[in-house]
Amino acid sequence: MSDGLLALLALGPIAVVALLLVGLRWPASRAMPCSYLVVLLLAWAIWQVAPQRIAAATVNGLIVALSLLYIIFGAILLLNTLEESGALATIRHRLGHVTPDRRIQVILIAWLFGAFMEGASGFGTPAAVAVPLMVGLGFPPMAAVVAGMIIQSTPVSFGAVGTPILLGVREGLRNAPEVVEYARAFQLPTDNDYPLLSLLGGRVAILHAVTGTLVPLVLVATMTRFFGPRRSIRDGLEVWPFALFAAVAMTLPYLLVALVLGPEFPSLFGGLIGLAVVSWACRQGWLLPRGAPWEFEPPGRWPAEWIGLWQPAERSSVRPSMHPLRAWGPYLAVGLLLVLTRWNRVSLTGSPQDSLQAWLRQWTWQLPNLFGSGIDARFEWAYSPGTVFVVVSLLTALASGFSWQQIQNCFTKAARTTLAASTALLFTVPMVQVFIHSDGTSGYPKMPIALANGMAELVGPAWPLLAPLVGGLGAFVAGSNTVSNMMFALFQFGMGMRLGVDPGWIVALQAVGGAAGNMICVHNVVAASAVVGLLGKEGQVIRKTLLPFAYYASVPGAIGFAIVWYPTHGLLASIPLALVIGLWLIVLAVSARKRPAYQPVSQPEG
Repeated sequence: MSDGLLALLALGPIAVVALLLVGLRWPASRAMPCSYLVVLLLAWAIWQVAPQRIAAATVNGLIVALSLLYIIFGAILLLNTLEESGALATIRHRLGHVTPDRRIQVILIAWLFGAFMEGASGFGTPAAVAVPLMVGLGFPPMAAVVAGMIIQSTPVSFGAVGTPILLGVREGLRNAPEVVEYARAFQLPTDNDYPLLSLLGGRVAILHAVTGTLVPLVLVATMTRFFGPRRSIRDGLEVWPFALFAAVAMTLPYLLVALVLGPEFPSLFGGLIGLAVVSWACRQGWLLPRGAPWEFEPPGRWPAEWIGLWQPAERSSVRPSMHPLRAWGPYLAVGLLLVLTRWNRVSLTGSPQDSLQAWLRQWTWQLPNLFGSGIDARFEWAYSPGTVFVVVSLLTALASGFSWQQIQNCFTKAARTTLAASTALLFTVPMVQVFIHSDGTSGYPKMPIALANGMAELVGPAWPLLAPLVGGLGAFVAGSNTVSNMMFALFQFGMGMRLGVDPGWIVALQAVGGAAGNMICVHNVVAASAVVGLLGKEGQVIRKTLLPFAYYASVPGAIGFAIVWYPTHGLLASIPLALVIGLWLIVLAVSARKRPAYQPVSQPEG
């Protein structure tokens, strides 16, 4: 079978998701079972994967889905606890005192606080924390979810203290002879892969820092375009000085940390430093928009598709008496615990083997070699961010003097919302696992590689332009930058070798695209939506994040094309970059045109 036809078949499960979820606006609870059936049929009939291996991949997917549901449960539990304790009312009041402008609030919470949480934990935790916080402050649930997805880009490659690079890229390139020769060419040690990963991480940070500088502006413009009273991106573009300032406040330390300290801390330090600098600037009134603060329409006028099952408590006109540090304490505790449990240098002896991370990961439920397939299923419940959420929630409840009935109510509401999200995830993640583990007896490369091979044959020397898209598709399917890098890092390295360009830059483009793919990843959207009870609207969320994803996949590709071909083609290599910039300027001009007044129309789904 030709590479093109094989790639077309491998595209089948993704095409089904795009058609049903985005095109026909089916809820994920209906669309994902169809996609799962398609991937099962392809794996069995075309790739000739053994039934035992398909079953093992499915069981592994169910266990991964349960681990995601545990994180969702913990995030909702923390949210309910903060609402019950009055901490959320205090946070609302304090942020409103800094600025009531929703455009500034979304930058502070989603972009800066979200980047910090991504650096600390990754794996969807920023959405689980920032999205409900925004809803608690009065954002429409769908607006909060869209914002939470858009910022799943720049910080992601260095999330969970560098896991997508230190684990994803490392495992993807491990023991490849051509990679060893590449390291020798840069005079790097071959018995220690950290220097090479730091080199690649620096390149990833350069691409992210350039592209990510516009993300806060894209974030605000998307919010005002889809959720503003005038449905205009002009309202978002009005805050461009502040948006660019907030972007640089994060990306500059982010880049410097990546180049000097390595891949563990760029997002963590970038988000933390940026949050401190921008919060201080807000209190000084620097670059804040003049005139009336921008606000959503009253909740009574929100279209039905914006509203989730969970609603914040009625706001009181009485000023909250809780101290701000106590109100923010649970979030600070979550961030601190995630850092302590994810950095393997935190130990009493200084040895990674004795670290808190290693100790927690020993507490694992696992099913090795499922059905003799070689696939291992495991749930690291003690290491999961869900456990951090549950522990902090319980400590907050005890410190607030909750009665047993209050604690029970918080747990019950969290369980109900989590259960509502279970159907979509229990089909989404098994579909992903079968897709990834589709190496059967047919002799064909597994589906992700077959799809990438077909694209490579199609574009040839223009591959750097599409390298981020492959990384993005990997994350779209797998729901993880780390897994996308594992799947495609060596393939991308080989493409660079085949083209005769520096393959390290092609791997960097893969990592950047894998981060951007989190914006449109189905089970990330399902998880973030579930936290605020916004179920069955996943396709609408993805439709709103497609354009930001296209921006984040195209600009790094054009920059990478210019970098790798400049030594042989000079300034001609920058032509695609000029074309991409021109295209986005046209898109901006068209989008900024005055639009007719919006008339909300509720469309039943499912």
